[in-house]
Amino acid sequence: MNRTFARSATGLVALSLLLAGCGTQNTTTAPATNTPTTPSNASFKVGLVTDVGGLNDHSFNHLAYVGLQAAEAKYGISGSVVQSHQTSDYLTNLTNFAQAGDKLVIAVGYLMNSAVQTVSKKFPKTKFLIIDDAITNRPNVASALFNTQECGYLVGVMAGLMEKQKGIAQINNKNTVGTIGGMQIPPVESYMAGFVAGVKKVDPTANVLVGWANSFTDPASGEAIANQQISNGADIVFPVAGATGNGAITAAKQHNVFAIGVDANQNYLAPQTVMTSALKAVDVATETVIGQALHNQFKSGIVTFDLKNKGVGYAPPIKAVPASIVAQVNHYATLIESGKITPPSTLS
Repeated sequence: MNRTFARSATGLVALSLLLAGCGTQNTTTAPATNTPTTPSNASFKVGLVTDVGGLNDHSFNHLAYVGLQAAEAKYGISGSVVQSHQTSDYLTNLTNFAQAGDKLVIAVGYLMNSAVQTVSKKFPKTKFLIIDDAITNRPNVASALFNTQECGYLVGVMAGLMEKQKGIAQINNKNTVGTIGGMQIPPVESYMAGFVAGVKKVDPTANVLVGWANSFTDPASGEAIANQQISNGADIVFPVAGATGNGAITAAKQHNVFAIGVDANQNYLAPQTVMTSALKAVDVATETVIGQALHNQFKSGIVTFDLKNKGVGYAPPIKAVPASIVAQVNHYATLIESGKITPPSTLS
């Protein structure tokens, strides 16, 4: 296999503290330092299989890897990664880790459902974690799901309120925003559905353009769709498309309009352009389940991450976003947490 190995002596450690149970904090990362107090569990092997977007997607594959590195530094376990280059790799990559005796095998992505179903049945003593899809009929499979319609809603509220601002160079008078999906699958659509609902909540007359790239690995396609949306008046674009979305951020930067990042805080890709990011704490979910498996606390079934347990959220906005708008976004967050607002997870 084309493996990239990462051991406990190095790695990125999530800065936030892990909450009780399945709670999370959205995080940045910093270099880890190995100390004498780090436990040694080198015989506990964890294999991580990326989606086709790969480790350089600046998104959920990257975050899963960060979570694995954090677990290596915290627990002294042995982690290894294989990147999938096409969907036909999923079954082989998962099987190879299970055959090698890895105690936990992590499948990053909704599209791996079928492969995980097959391999987990063949290797009932191996534990599996699938990110972004639910498998409930296997006692050795845990499923991490994220209510991304909630953070999508919040960045949508921010975008809608920004459309009403005057005197911001990046905001035109077209009252139009855009969103781009990598593929029309539930983990993508939920982000976009929340975004559209959030925009419309505070700016009912706004025009929201929706585009689909049908790929998570094609930045050129993302850039082309974003260019089209920008030419049609969009001054804020929200790509939910893995590496494809990086092209949309590039287009926004070139046209001096705003972009909204996804999954991780993507402001570093274009510090003056990415005004915030909708966050999904895949890193902490990954680290959580590794710790549970190591300590014989593994639980099969669905684990849900949402605003309440800090499993989703939004990144600190740039200075161009007025404090008054941030306050309103925070208010809507409390309404979601209290159950007074339930963002939709599907596009109408």
